[in-house]
Amino acid sequence: MQKEVLAALAKAQQPYATVLGCSDSRVPPELVFDAGFGELFVIRVAGNVLGPSILGTLQYAGTHLQTPLFVVLGHNGCGAVKAAIASKFHRARQESRIAVLLENIVPALDSLDPTLPSAALLNGAVEANVRWTVRKLLETPEPQARAARGGVKLVGAVYDLNTGRVRFLE
Repeated sequence: MQKEVLAALAKAQQPYATVLGCSDSRVPPELVFDAGFGELFVIRVAGNVLGPSILGTLQYAGTHLQTPLFVVLGHNGCGAVKAAIASKFHRARQESRIAVLLENIVPALDSLDPTLPSAALLNGAVEANVRWTVRKLLETPEPQARAARGGVKLVGAVYDLNTGRVRFLE
């Protein structure tokens, strides 16, 4: 059976979803969603942030692979989000390329109360970051055009490292 699946996938891919997730080694989307070979088109970057290469990859997934579902997947305890909190609220300095990465997360933290207990602040920041990324994606022309044709759904989700459960955001 495995050889047949691999042979079919060698000819073409038709994933049912594109997942933009964090690079964290504890959150592999294929395992999180119990997906087999070829079922997910996965893009991983620390903090599940957007940038030119990520946007290009998402555009490829939408235009050429025509995946009907896009998921932005964050996770509790995210180190990139934790670093963004430290940068924004505690003026922590980061190495140059990490600082560039965090520039994509910091705006998501604007509505958060920095006096919250650290665990609550981090949980709120992880969710805010996922929502921010979803909102930024919705502002691009491709999802707007595909949504008008009724062919795409974009959702945000947060994976819980402790329970292994995914919570989809409204």
